[in-house]
Amino acid sequence: MALFGKKPKYTVVKVSRRKGVPDGTWMKCEDCGEMIYKKTLDENLKVCPKCSYHFILTAYERISTLLDEESFEEFEKDMKPKDFLKFKGPKSYLEKIEKDTIATGMNEAAVIGKGRVNNREIAIGVTDSRFIMGSMGYVVGEKVTIITEYATENELPLIVISGSGGGARMYEGMISLMQMAKTSAALARHNEAGLLYISILTNPTMAGVLASFASLGDVIMAEPKALIGFTGPRVIEQTIRQKLPEGFQRSEFLLEHGLIDMVVNRKNLKDTVYQVIDYLG
Repeated sequence: MALFGKKPKYTVVKVSRRKGVPDGTWMKCEDCGEMIYKKTLDENLKVCPKCSYHFILTAYERISTLLDEESFEEFEKDMKPKDFLKFKGPKSYLEKIEKDTIATGMNEAAVIGKGRVNNREIAIGVTDSRFIMGSMGYVVGEKVTIITEYATENELPLIVISGSGGGARMYEGMISLMQMAKTSAALARHNEAGLLYISILTNPTMAGVLASFASLGDVIMAEPKALIGFTGPRVIEQTIRQKLPEGFQRSEFLLEHGLIDMVVNRKNLKDTVYQVIDYLG
């Protein structure tokens, strides 16, 4: 019984949140685990100062980091998805749309418009992974097609920044799959006009989005360590019952194997895009 009478060699300390420090002041890096002061992270374009992990940005944050200040003019902002199939599951499609609309303040996962990069006029589209994982339904496909056709008609370079972990949106069935062909056809016409298309891939860019407009760029850039592929690595390993190579489907691996042209840190993205446009556009 002497064992239970001994004093422990450690001290239990109760830790409470410091007074005067509001919630959300510090953030933990998802890659290296470093605690980062949120203001420092924002000033660094939401890139971890220790390991350069790129946190996910909203569509409008991406636009503000790439385009000249106050140069962006948005198109088709009021377009909204419809529940063609009356989809029902644990949550209906309309419930998912309403939830993400409230959470993001957006009507859909895509934002399109025109703006300037170092005073060079461009057309731009961005998908936002916060809205149903940035998946491509008919509105996203229509918006990408509209901005591509606008770029073709006005002889502008086109930039599309993809952040889609959801691919084609299953809630819309074949209607969403049709957008792969629709966006690809619009880009083919843009290419036939001899115009430049830069595709920028972010974490994650997957499935039907990668299999259509995201992989059709004349120049394909990616952020560091972005997950890029058709099917996720876990599903592939379960299917082929083999261990995948280290870093498989990350942007550095895909650069080495020729799927993309360059990996660009977020702080260098604007200058890199401008250099490509100036040289090829």
